Formats: sequence, structure tokens, C-alpha cells
Amino acid sequence: MNPDGALEITFDVPGWPPLKNEAKSMLAAGHKHHGSVRALLEAAAVASRQVGWTIGNADIALDVVVRAPAGHPPGDATNYLGGIGDVLQDKSHLTGMDLSHLGTLQEVALYLDDRQIRRVTYGVELAANASYSVRVSILAG
Repeated sequence: MNPDGALEITFDVPGWPPLKNEAKSMLAAGHKHHGSVRALLEAAAVASRQVGWTIGNADIALDVVVRAPAGHPPGDATNYLGGIGDVLQDKSHLTGMDLSHLGTLQEVALYLDDRQIRRVTYGVELAANASYSVRVSILAG
């Protein structure tokens, strides 16, 4: 259980999720998905403050709903989930990567390691504008 009592955190992000689909880290300065990485971290930071979220080592569930015009996002589920999973994990253990371009956003994390993710749901909904929602829940046990 999260020490502050928050068992889940949910938030919406405008635009498309960051895609994990190449060897270069999405967290690197100048990556083509830099804008979507920042948007995800900013939304997670606001939601974290609102619910008093603190990271821990419990197993978690990751639920993502992508809202897409015409119902077809440009990326696929596995690449979006991999991107979100990497961006929201603790980045303090990354060695040899300069994250200073992220400023205080480099400290935003919802879990220690994406290996904590034990359950995933993913869906796509029709919408006028691209956006997505993320929910991270602490699993009982």
C-alpha cells in the first residue's frame, strides 16, 4: 500500500502517448517524442500532488485508454504501453543519461521500475481530438 493511502492515480493527457519504437531512449534530449514525454510527466506530476502519491515497490496495474479521431491511433498498443511504462518509472537509476533538459520533471515517477506492472488493460475510444488517460493502481497482496 502507498504510505499516504492513495491506492490509485488517474489522469488525462492531451495528444498521443509517447511511442517506444526505436533504440534511442525517449527520455533523451531532442528525441522526436520529447513533447509527448513532457506532457505525460507534467500530467503525472499534477495528479501526484493532488492525491499525495508516493512511489513504492508494490505490484501495480496500468490501465490506458487512447482517444483517437476516426478510432485509429497512429501507434500500436505495445509501443504506447512500453513508452508510458518507461516514462513513468523512477529515472534516478539511469546512468550515463543527461536528463537535465527535463528539469524537475526528471523526478516524476509513479513506480520504481516498470517490472512492477502485473496487469495491463488498453483500449481505444473514438474522440474528436487525440488524448489518453492513464490509471496506475496498487494491487492487493
